[in-house]
Amino acid sequence: MRQLGVKKNLVHNWRQLEREVADLYDMATLAVEEGDYSLKAEMQQELKKLASQFERLESQLIFSGDYDARNAMLALHSGAGGTESQDWVNMLLRMYLRWAERHDYQAEILDVSPGEEAGIKSAIVEVKGNYAYGYLKCEHGVHRLVRLSPFDADHARHTSFALVEVLPEAEKELDIQISPEDLRIDTFRSSGPGGQHMQKTSSA
Repeated sequence: MRQLGVKKNLVHNWRQLEREVADLYDMATLAVEEGDYSLKAEMQQELKKLASQFERLESQLIFSGDYDARNAMLALHSGAGGTESQDWVNMLLRMYLRWAERHDYQAEILDVSPGEEAGIKSAIVEVKGNYAYGYLKCEHGVHRLVRLSPFDADHARHTSFALVEVLPEAEKELDIQISPEDLRIDTFRSSGPGGQHMQKTSSA
């Protein structure tokens, strides 16, 4: 059902874009015919916005994977490099949060482990929105940063590593049915001398 909803939303967005382009074209044609160029700047701005929407919708057409349309989970981990790597993870986290904000995605930090001196050791972020996983899955892997370290008194060149894991959101609606024929129940009774020490109930 989720996939169907995403497809319907994509079709709706394309049709909406088509209508907006047609309206802008009619407005521009009328302005040229009447020699009225007072709205030229506004129409150019609107054209730029529509072009941006077109590029985004066009890019979504390449997402044909089974999970591309889902929300995404990002897990960031510092690697070799100590404080340098922890600062690198912090930089990556800020980058992903800014990216989500610019693209109208909802990003929530679910867990974060601060570094000992600076930066963070690890973080888990949930990114919500259509095709979040499709856009972010290419970020999966080891990211390397080479720079003159601000944490080194000699400002020596350091290489830092960070691991970024990207996973699609799991389906929340799971219809699990267990047939009675698939169950096996064994009951046991204790044996031994009677009296108050004897267990008289059945145990599965």
